[in-house]
Amino acid sequence: MKTIAVIGAGTMGNGIAHVFAQKDFKVNLIDVSSNALEKGISTISKNLDRMIAKGTSTEEEKANTLTNISTCTSLKDGVTNVDLVVEAASENIDIKLGIFKELEACCAEKTILATNTSSISITQIASATKRPDKVIGMHFMNPVPIMKLVEIIRGYSTSDETTTAIMGLSKQLDKTPTEVNDYPGFVANRILMPMINEAIETLHHGVAGILEIDTVMKLGMAHPMGPLQLADFIGLDVCLSILNVMYDGLKNPKYAPSPLLVNMVMAGKLGVKSGEGFYDYSGNKKAEKISAQFIKG
Repeated sequence: MKTIAVIGAGTMGNGIAHVFAQKDFKVNLIDVSSNALEKGISTISKNLDRMIAKGTSTEEEKANTLTNISTCTSLKDGVTNVDLVVEAASENIDIKLGIFKELEACCAEKTILATNTSSISITQIASATKRPDKVIGMHFMNPVPIMKLVEIIRGYSTSDETTTAIMGLSKQLDKTPTEVNDYPGFVANRILMPMINEAIETLHHGVAGILEIDTVMKLGMAHPMGPLQLADFIGLDVCLSILNVMYDGLKNPKYAPSPLLVNMVMAGKLGVKSGEGFYDYSGNKKAEKISAQFIKG
């Protein structure tokens, strides 16, 4: 595989484009919004600058990485004759089914279709195509340039050949691919999201405050960041979406999202991306101040 198309220039999409381009793959970064594409390239450039400052990259490698990325607002133009498509659009089944239906019509027969979904059924996504054997989950962790894990999820009809190819490709990116089965939430989020949800419930019931909950998990469980800060980083809307997928798919009340989480998402308090979640990010992206709504509470 030499040519990759990445659909979606948001946090995950630009990170995926970054790691492929850095390993000298030719990448078409696709988004319907030209502004999103500009922001995505800017983010990649800033992340490369951080790597240069840390001594893990060079100006020459940065220039080469950026040269390897082309941007496109047309899905059809961006996926023609590529070896692999990695879809990193919103965590919404209807959006993903629409994209994969279009990919089936636009992509060459050889093209493998991967999705970066963090919870939605690969088998269901593959049903929008006539090549379910070539559809696979390739769930990168955030931030993509730093995190080593890639969950590789086989749908019901995903072939051994496709799985082997994607496992090998992940290793070419210096990632650690881990094969899991196609159940709601897979492994990472099936374990992580109930923990985050329980932390939100703990706050909701007044057992402890935001800093106290995060401090207990950081110092008591050796987590690099607390679950509430992590939820802000992931995006509270994404957390809610994943919990809903697991609740609907597994019919188990333990996956029902906390009412506090639901209310925060409805209020537009989504975490870092909106400037406020459990913490206030209006000045910078560090969780240094508790959100005003919780100070008042």
